[in-house]
This record gives sequence, C-alpha cells and structure tokens, in this order.
Amino acid sequence: MQDTLLIVDDEEDIVSTLKDYFQYNNYCVMSASNGQEAIEKAAKQPDLILLDINMPDVDGLSVCARIRDFVSCPILFLTARAEEGDKIKGFGLGGDDYIVKPFSLGELGARVAAHLRRERRRGETPKVRFDDKLSIDYTERSLYYDGSKIPLAKKEFDIIELLSGRPGQIFSKERIYELAWGYDSEGEPSVVAEHIRRIRAKLAAAGAETYVETVWGVGYKWKRQ
Repeated sequence: MQDTLLIVDDEEDIVSTLKDYFQYNNYCVMSASNGQEAIEKAAKQPDLILLDINMPDVDGLSVCARIRDFVSCPILFLTARAEEGDKIKGFGLGGDDYIVKPFSLGELGARVAAHLRRERRRGETPKVRFDDKLSIDYTERSLYYDGSKIPLAKKEFDIIELLSGRPGQIFSKERIYELAWGYDSEGEPSVVAEHIRRIRAKLAAAGAETYVETVWGVGYKWKRQ
C-alpha cells in the first residue's frame, strides 16, 4: 500500500520537483500552494506532511497549529532558516522535524522514510495497563487514567511512549529529543522540559501520580511499578 504525502509550498518549482521525486519513489502525492488549501487537504489524512513555513496568507506554523487537533501524522517543516527559537516554537505546535533549504532530495527522502517507519512501528504495539488506573493504548495513541482519556499533543504522547516502553531506564533530555523528534542534531533541553511539564500537569489534573520522574542532573525515567 502506498503512503500518501501532502506537500505544501507556495513555490511552484519546489512542489513540482518534490512531487516528481516522491511519485518516482512510489508515494501517492497531494500538494497545496497556500495555507488555506493545506488545511483543507490535511483533512484527507495523509501519512506525512511536508510543510513550508514561509508562505503568504496563512504561514506553515499557523497551519500546523490549526491541523494538529485532527491530524496525527508526522509534519516536517521546510524552511530557509532554522534558528533555535523557531524550532522550539514549531515543535511546541506539533511539528516533528525541520528540513533546511536548500536540501538534498536523497536526505529528504531518507527522513520521510524514517518517520513513516517509526509511525508503522508505533501502530504494532497493543494496549498496556501499568496499574489499576493507568493504561496506554499504543495503537490508538491514547492515555487513560481511571477510565478517562487524558488529551495529549502528539509530541507529549511520543515522550510517554518512549519512557513507558522502558520503565526505570533513564533518558537524558538530549536523548529524548533525539528519539522523540527524530532530528539529527544536539538536543533541545528546553523543548523536552516544557513537554514533560505539560505531561505532568495533565496527569495531575486527572488525579494521577507523577509517572515521569526526574533524575536530577541526568534526565527522566518512567516510574517502575
């Protein structure tokens, strides 16, 4: 079965080049030339979105924020620059990776394939109960406490999935960033810490204990039961 990509960029030549490349590599490709069109086509649930940040009318960051409530697939930003502040904002909105222009088609293709493989692996793990009240459905990508679903952003669930899959193992902020974001660079501790804070706040609001423990000076781990 072919994976479907949505390519969003206001530069026609870039869209044409990417479309030709991915169709040649056996992907089904949709495209959009502006933010509003991207939002409409994202509703068709592609398997991955390549999203240009610098677009007129509705920019890529705004598109990401507006579609994350109904789209769970990986979103890879295409951008002419990727400063730390931009990355933190983009990842906080639910982005999964940054591709800086100009880029190699081979590298872009490899990153797309890696994100899609990661998504398929996530879909193969069943529901796991951690104690009498907490359970995680890895196929549905949902967290439940005392029978109620706790709403999570995509990256929040990614971190829970990583830590809960290896209870007791300590992960540094840099390693969490590397594994959860799939971005081949040094970690972004401020991004990870903010996501951990949000996860804990949501668990606390549901009446749950803190399953994500801090190991001071080292990183984080999922509490052993």
